[in-house]
Amino acid sequence: MMLRELYPDLCFEIVAMSTTGDKILDTALSKIGEKSLFTKELENALERNEVDLVVHSLKDLPTSLPPGFTIGAVCKRENPLDAVVFHPKNCGKTLSLLPEKSVIGTSSLRRAAQLKKKFPHLEFRDIESITLWKI
Repeated sequence: MMLRELYPDLCFEIVAMSTTGDKILDTALSKIGEKSLFTKELENALERNEVDLVVHSLKDLPTSLPPGFTIGAVCKRENPLDAVVFHPKNCGKTLSLLPEKSVIGTSSLRRAAQLKKKFPHLEFRDIESITLWKI
């Protein structure tokens, strides 16, 4: 959309693609052990000249790009906030107000690492290892 606004005389065709990371829904990505789960198919499409550029989330890019690849632009970020769902007994609290050793479930290693640094009094567990109960 931003490219069309900046270059109204060019025609941009969107080529829909999905990646291995998009397809694996039943296993924590950290347990798969592969790199480039969200980028390999995109890199292959670029190498085969099937597409001229790809747009992807910066957080999913590997720390070093393959030879010949470059990050051409970083767009202004939209709202970066995640949602937190609290048990009703914690209604009105924030993460900083939760009791010591409260368990926070997430499937994101990146998110857990960021939160551990800011909220060291909390415990962080992979969402798959938490037993959910309905009473």
